[in-house]
Amino acid sequence: MHIAIIGGTDVQEPSNPRIVASPAPQRRTATARSETPQAADTIVLIHGFWVTPRSWEHWKVHYEEQGYRVRTPAYPGLESEVEALRKDPTPIEQLTVSAIINHLEQQVSELDRPPIIMGHSAGGAFTQVLLGRGYGSAGIAISSAPTDGITVVPLSQITSSSPIIENPANRHRALSLTAQQWQEIFTNTMTEQESIALYERYHVPANGAMIWGSAFANVHTGHHDTYVDYSNSSRAPLLFISGRRDPLFPPKIADSNAAHYESDVITEVVEFDGPHLLTAAPNWRTIADFALAWALNPVAGNTGHPGTIYPSP
Repeated sequence: MHIAIIGGTDVQEPSNPRIVASPAPQRRTATARSETPQAADTIVLIHGFWVTPRSWEHWKVHYEEQGYRVRTPAYPGLESEVEALRKDPTPIEQLTVSAIINHLEQQVSELDRPPIIMGHSAGGAFTQVLLGRGYGSAGIAISSAPTDGITVVPLSQITSSSPIIENPANRHRALSLTAQQWQEIFTNTMTEQESIALYERYHVPANGAMIWGSAFANVHTGHHDTYVDYSNSSRAPLLFISGRRDPLFPPKIADSNAAHYESDVITEVVEFDGPHLLTAAPNWRTIADFALAWALNPVAGNTGHPGTIYPSP
């Protein structure tokens, strides 16, 4: 497993000797396909909590313009538009993690060839589960929530969940973030005006029980819904993309998650400068092109940027 950090030219070199700051890579269009007959022709984009498939709207168009079929499956029952879910969050209240994973598994199993699977936040954890079950030609976990067994839980995650934790009754409700909470958790690197625009465009309530479960998943013993067999040597290659200033799932979460994989299947971590909502950050095109280029050619150490890559311990 390798790790690299990618940021702007104004980023100072970190003290950690295995991470080197470097200029942002050139924008990659990834128009050239692999000549392999079964090269992926479909990209599946999986959203996280507090948003819907609309949060992928720019990535979807971007990839479709390059000739790919793009699927952005909603969680079961969340096929409505953002505005409708805000008015009636009943479908959100009825969600379970197992139902989401089963629904996503059905979606990808219907494809005629393995797709590239990308997921953001909770969608990153679901991407790992799908890869572990044998789906996908490559997986990209962006600002990923940790899968089962990852014990590095940052204070920021507990803080963001505090309204639910403080009131156990919230486990049975659909809970919204305020505009201020949204900026603190999702868009902390953006201006207030930019953050509010994204809040109004993408935010929906989240299922209280699932947020509660994710906050305390590793306190309870036994396997959970996001269990992954980290020794599975038949899964597809996996790339973690972290936001350097992500307060919810900071880079150490991806580092720990990636380190749990014990097989010799390619597993890498890269870090871009940005917030939790990397999918809507100003540099989203660079990240999207980088993710696709890596997925098309997931060779160990192939992070496709001019910086130095050091093997992690």
